[in-house]
Amino acid sequence: MSFKFGIIGAGWYGCHIASSFKALGFDVTVFDGEDTILERASGNNQFRLHQGFHYARNYRTRVQSRDGYMRFIERYPTLSDPIEHNLYAVPNQDSLIDFLTYRLIMTSSGIEFTEVKPEQYALNDCSGVLLTDERVMRTDKARELFNLRLQGNFRLGETVTSIEEKHNQVFLNGEAFDYVIDATWGSVLAIDSPIFYEPTLLLYYRSDAGSYALTMVDGNLCSVYPTERPDIFTLSSVTHTPLGRCKSMQAARVFLGQVDSDLITKKRKLMEAQVSKYMPEFCEKFEFVEPQLSVKTKIMGATDDRSCYVSKQGRKFVVMSGKIDTIFYASETILSMIEAENEIQVNRI
Repeated sequence: MSFKFGIIGAGWYGCHIASSFKALGFDVTVFDGEDTILERASGNNQFRLHQGFHYARNYRTRVQSRDGYMRFIERYPTLSDPIEHNLYAVPNQDSLIDFLTYRLIMTSSGIEFTEVKPEQYALNDCSGVLLTDERVMRTDKARELFNLRLQGNFRLGETVTSIEEKHNQVFLNGEAFDYVIDATWGSVLAIDSPIFYEPTLLLYYRSDAGSYALTMVDGNLCSVYPTERPDIFTLSSVTHTPLGRCKSMQAARVFLGQVDSDLITKKRKLMEAQVSKYMPEFCEKFEFVEPQLSVKTKIMGATDDRSCYVSKQGRKFVVMSGKIDTIFYASETILSMIEAENEIQVNRI
């Protein structure tokens, strides 16, 4: 049985779901208000392919990332690059958990790592460091791949302004589909979880540090991560990257439009001071380039839940996107729901 899907959002989740469903023989159309794919959240982040090291306080996020990591590399072998020195460091006083607890959590989660000494990497005030195997995303190559695989399936520059469900069909801007999937982080349909919209500030730096990443865990800490360009890195801070909390995506975007250079300069000084506490040579080795403003959709709660959720509202699916390597959870959950509803079996890809 073939179905016609209308997919809202040409980010990582929308593109992966569309290409997977197209390969299964389904008819897919992807709508996005932007003129290019992988914009907004998918093109404005730390480009990190997670294994779960970032989420000591949330089992669901850790397991989804761990399980999706190798699948992502197998499915998309050209869309990420290895990082030679990818460090997760636990501060002496500033972490919510001690190093032995952090190491035990990762060991029990079945995630591989090598323990190294902080002085090997000129790190200060750290009780322990793990050398890990995570990767950096190649958004440029992802755009090329999905533009090729989904040629003729995109409706870019077209914002979805109306959604109406009737007679076992869903109409997007007046066009009929069997099912609709909202992969816009709650921009269109309501997410079935308590969430908030977070305007954020990410900073870009130029450095010859090479294939290097440093993430301080766990809690209100900071991280330095490479991008697809070998000389460009990002600096983020759990404390200083968020600029506020908003009740809607529209309100968050209005907030970003009011951010001025004075606030960016203030935040930059705070973020550089924070990372320099552990990496004293940061300001010598990293030269500020520019800021990046974006919006994140987050689940409320102190456990730092960044896992993927899928809810069904009639013939409409709403995806609360997790990390990039949890795209498989989203596509397979939707297929399972459709199988159960129609009593059919889909040969998964």
